[in-house]
Amino acid sequence: MIKKTENMKDIRDLFDILNTTVYNGKPLVYFDNAATTQKPRAVIDALTSYYTTLNSNIHRGAHYLSNIATEAYEESRRAVQAFINAKESCEIVFTRGTTESINLVASSFGKEYFTEGDEVIVSGMEHHSNIVPWQLAGAKLRPIPFSDEGVLDLEVFKKLFSSNTKLVAITHVSNTLGTINPIKEIITYAHERNIPVLVDGAQAISHTKVDVQDLDCDFYCFSGHKMYAPMGVGVMYGKKDILEKLPPYQGGGEMIKDVYFEYSTYNTLPFKFEAGTPSVGDVLGLKKAIDFMQEIGIENIAKHENMLLNYAVERMQEIDGMRFIGSAPNKTSVVSFLLGNSHPYDVGVLLDKLGVAVRTGHHCTQPIMDRYEIPGTVRASFAVYNTVEEIDIMINGLRKIAPMLM
Repeated sequence: MIKKTENMKDIRDLFDILNTTVYNGKPLVYFDNAATTQKPRAVIDALTSYYTTLNSNIHRGAHYLSNIATEAYEESRRAVQAFINAKESCEIVFTRGTTESINLVASSFGKEYFTEGDEVIVSGMEHHSNIVPWQLAGAKLRPIPFSDEGVLDLEVFKKLFSSNTKLVAITHVSNTLGTINPIKEIITYAHERNIPVLVDGAQAISHTKVDVQDLDCDFYCFSGHKMYAPMGVGVMYGKKDILEKLPPYQGGGEMIKDVYFEYSTYNTLPFKFEAGTPSVGDVLGLKKAIDFMQEIGIENIAKHENMLLNYAVERMQEIDGMRFIGSAPNKTSVVSFLLGNSHPYDVGVLLDKLGVAVRTGHHCTQPIMDRYEIPGTVRASFAVYNTVEEIDIMINGLRKIAPMLM
């Protein structure tokens, strides 16, 4: 599979939770990775180590623990910088996740640039976290439609620009359809019209190589917990020259330079956008997750997951009544499906009783469900530690379930 040993067991042995049994001793088959990935032992150990040996606040202390924790925290920032090939470490802002990262940009960018009637171009397959923040900022949304297969209509996209367009905010990979959007082409077209681009990279960061300088995106947002890191930590990358022009997102400690009752001045990047005590342990865990992915190699991860995707689709096609939602030719390891006209929740509950964990519902993408006129989907999403044998367990489960529901 994947490391130089090509031994899947080596990878799975790093994840203690994969040994869990559920419902009368059935082995856990975890196919809910688009919601959150499991964490390797090194990430969990990093959290434990921080709280048992380094626990202290960072940046403002003059004592030993604070100095060591500060250096480890900033080393994590540099690791993220290298991982996505940002030009400078000050372009890496730590947040609680993709949602907060996008809200940060929507608030600060909106405050600086939006006026009444201004528009943001999004896609019809956006997560709610890349829809609602722009509405809260007062922008009008112009969605790019997509085909039945889940492919964006770029000709319509090009016609959405107007004198009121202030930003393009687009998902790199659809969390529901798995579609990998042509981000670089979209960015190039927008930049030719002097329009900046924000990319929601939550579903891309663990599946494909992200190079923000090559993409030339203005903002790139992602969450740690989608890439084997702890929950509660995320990243907002922004080009330095843009971030320097934006006002702070929140006020408090760390983000200030001088505070008077009459006025305040603000810290330099990235601290201007990092108000309050950070989640230091989670940030250190993020570095360990990056180390884990780099040791395997993102290309190897993608190759393995693509194999799982192709195998799953081939086997699932054998099941009567199988309906795939999204079949773009370029996609990551996500399969959204329905069994005939069965409600996705019913399928998910029955699979769960067989030990298979999937996600059901609209996946925070209600506009997608409205587009297909369905209540939701069953979503199976694969990660580096999943196996063909686990897919076979799901297939056998679906074969048992189908006659019960159709």
